[in-house]
Amino acid sequence: MQKKGAMSMSPQRELTSEAEQNQRGELQQLRAIFNDVLDAIVVFDEYFQVINANESACGLFEKTKDELLTYQMKDFLMYFPYDMIEAYYPALLEESYFKYEGAMTLRSGMMKHVEFTSHKHSHMSGIIVCTFRDITQHKMMENERFISHHMFMDVFNEAVDGIVIFDRTGQLIDANPSFCERLNYTRAQLLTKTLEELVEPTYHYKVKKLWRTLHQEGKTSGELPIRLENGDVTFFEFTTTANIYSQYYMSIMRGVTEKRLMEQQLLRSEKNFRAIFENAIEAILIWRDDGEILNANLASSRTFELPLNKLIGSNLYTFIDTKSFSALKVLQTFQTKGEIRNQLPFYMPNGEIKQLEFTGKKGIIEGDHLTIFRNISERTKIEQELRNNEEKFRQIFNGSIDGLVLWDGKRNIIDVNSSLCDILELSKEEICAHSMEDFISSANLDAVIEHKETIEQKGEAEGEITYVTGNEKVKNIEFSTKKDILPGLYMTLLRDVTERNQMQEQIRKSDTLQVVGQLAAGIAHEIRNPMTALKGFVQLLESSIQEDHSLYFDIIKSELKRIETIITEFLVLAKPQAVKFEKKNLAAVVKETIDLLNAQALLENIQFELSVSSQLPMVYCEPNQIKQVLINVIKNAIEVTSNGGRIFIEVYSTEPHYVTVSIRDQGDGMPEERIKRLGEPFYTTKEKGTGLGLMVSYKIIEEHKGRIEVESKIGEGTAFHVILPA
Repeated sequence: MQKKGAMSMSPQRELTSEAEQNQRGELQQLRAIFNDVLDAIVVFDEYFQVINANESACGLFEKTKDELLTYQMKDFLMYFPYDMIEAYYPALLEESYFKYEGAMTLRSGMMKHVEFTSHKHSHMSGIIVCTFRDITQHKMMENERFISHHMFMDVFNEAVDGIVIFDRTGQLIDANPSFCERLNYTRAQLLTKTLEELVEPTYHYKVKKLWRTLHQEGKTSGELPIRLENGDVTFFEFTTTANIYSQYYMSIMRGVTEKRLMEQQLLRSEKNFRAIFENAIEAILIWRDDGEILNANLASSRTFELPLNKLIGSNLYTFIDTKSFSALKVLQTFQTKGEIRNQLPFYMPNGEIKQLEFTGKKGIIEGDHLTIFRNISERTKIEQELRNNEEKFRQIFNGSIDGLVLWDGKRNIIDVNSSLCDILELSKEEICAHSMEDFISSANLDAVIEHKETIEQKGEAEGEITYVTGNEKVKNIEFSTKKDILPGLYMTLLRDVTERNQMQEQIRKSDTLQVVGQLAAGIAHEIRNPMTALKGFVQLLESSIQEDHSLYFDIIKSELKRIETIITEFLVLAKPQAVKFEKKNLAAVVKETIDLLNAQALLENIQFELSVSSQLPMVYCEPNQIKQVLINVIKNAIEVTSNGGRIFIEVYSTEPHYVTVSIRDQGDGMPEERIKRLGEPFYTTKEKGTGLGLMVSYKIIEEHKGRIEVESKIGEGTAFHVILPA
């Protein structure tokens, strides 16, 4: 029975052992799956202590399994942001489940993007299973796709060229703003159309060719005429690629209408250039850096004295002196600036030297240089002659002793020479800042108007005017004008004839004095003899007559003495007197003269006021003659000065090596016309005067190499300035 019982128990044990083995096998499979799964899995007990972790978890957290088994939940949560940690525990307690997607920073500092789930299993004694899925690569790919999409959209929207996207049927899916603007359509209008509807119907065969090439090669390019919204047709150059978006195509469209117009214009320009090049009057050369002439026009053959076939291929540098400073400077400037405009002498094969003006541009024709030459030899020669003539004219103009002034038709002064500056006593700048009218006084206006009329009628005229300088000096100016001395210019010659007129006046007075002297000699000779007899008989009568007629005899003798004085003055004019010159202090002579005339001045109740400057130079003179002159002038001053007046006498030196005696009265003065006649024989303003006193005075001062100047104003008096050389 025992044996039977034993036999009955054996199958049961075998069954149990087999179930355990199956269970152990499944458990091993689960463990294998647990360890091989790609997601990191960490299992916690109800106290949040790690009780298991798979290999992916060890790899993610860079720890061994034994190290992870020492971790608690808080050690893993510290890898996450703070706000996620705050949300974790409440969610796990309430819902037994928590999910988070975001960044996780490991202890090494590496950042991972993970999907984190935590599930609490209440039926398994509160075990918590946490899964960490690393989605970093996935997120990076998403970001790249996002960036690529945005970059494409930026290019799509901002591109200068048109971009259009269409499907396999040709329906437009999208178009960028540039394409819409070029076609003058809105985006909404374009998206209702197909590619065929945009293309000019006569060119639909090109659209079919586009589809065929796209299907075969996946891309194509070409040119299509697109009809604009206003009906005009413009050409677009396109490049199309397939499958840019799934089953869509993208075409980049670049407008080439302007390019075609430019090409046509370029073709016309090339033809025009060729026509100009061939028919230009000036020589045109195209040459390389080394000087080799690549092309030349017909005019170049004449300019460079070579047949065209020999000129082309020759070297441009052989025509110039490359060692000269001017040529080296031109070449250096051309290399530096890339352009030049200058002139140089060119040496022709026939020995002729030509002055050529040239304009060059560097690298203007496919890297080669273009230069235009003009023969200016004749012009240079003419210009040189003009410069020489101008230089001669300038030398004559500036060197003339007469004043010269150039002025235009509007009376503006263009130029003057230094002599005119001396005459007018003004600088060149001061004169040129005025017009001709500014130098004409009202007194000369009529003469100048007549002068201008004569110029316009006859082309030249002359005259004489009075000019007053800035310091009130009066000058007599003789002038003559010639019209169109240069085109549009007048030239006036001015000559200061003040001294000449004064000399002529002195000559006239000298001639008068000579006549008067001759007449005086004759009169004195004829009168002196009867006068001697009269004086003798008057004396005899005075002594023989008993009656008292002394009054009559005094009058007779006084008048005879006056006649004798006049005869003596005549004789002074008639012949030179024997005089003795000596160095004398002119102030002392003046004082002696004043002493002689003091008595007469006191009788007339007139006072002398004398002023003498210090350190006066000595004067070489005949003192008695100078006294005679001073007596004549001072006596005249006494006669014109009213009772109680004063006569101002001043001795000073204003000019180098000259001493001046000024005698100023307080009389009525005299007009300019009378001043001019002072010193003429028998011209006097006094009732009993002969005019010989001043005439003799002028003659004495003239013999002393001096001069007498008179200034007078009506109502203010007259001043005589006796000026003698020291």
